[in-house]
Amino acid sequence: MQERRLTPTSFIVLGLIELAGEATPYELKQVAARSVGNFWSMPHAQFYTEPERLAEAGFLTEDREQSGRRRKRYRLTKEGRAALARWREEPTEELAQLRDPGLLKLFFGAPAGPLAAAQLAAHEAKLAEYESMREQDSGEGAPGPRATLDAGIAHEREWVRYWRKIAGSA
Repeated sequence: MQERRLTPTSFIVLGLIELAGEATPYELKQVAARSVGNFWSMPHAQFYTEPERLAEAGFLTEDREQSGRRRKRYRLTKEGRAALARWREEPTEELAQLRDPGLLKLFFGAPAGPLAAAQLAAHEAKLAEYESMREQDSGEGAPGPRATLDAGIAHEREWVRYWRKIAGSA
């Protein structure tokens, strides 16, 4: 597999396995839900198909348990580490893709008051979750997860401000 064929999903799998040391697809799904899943959505099935594809291409090793559930455990290879390192070093100018159901409904004429109230409650809850995570952060470890959490907090604060404004003008 040439690196130009590696996708964002590929790099998510490689990165999560790097963080974990080794992981089953189920463990990848769980770790993603608590981390990158807060800002990058991925169908759960890809946590099963992508590691297998990456193993076939030489970016991961695959070990299957000999008994019990016969789960597959994946680890990075030298090639996988190198591909992940090169990807991290490339700056990107790509902007986030915004797919917001609330904005879509607002655009097409949904009643602003009830929509704003529902969106405000959802964003306040997510903000509280992120702020709780930040309070529990010891400050140790890699700075990347902490920096992305700070971005999530800023993002949710802005959405709370925005939906309060919409609610106030409804």
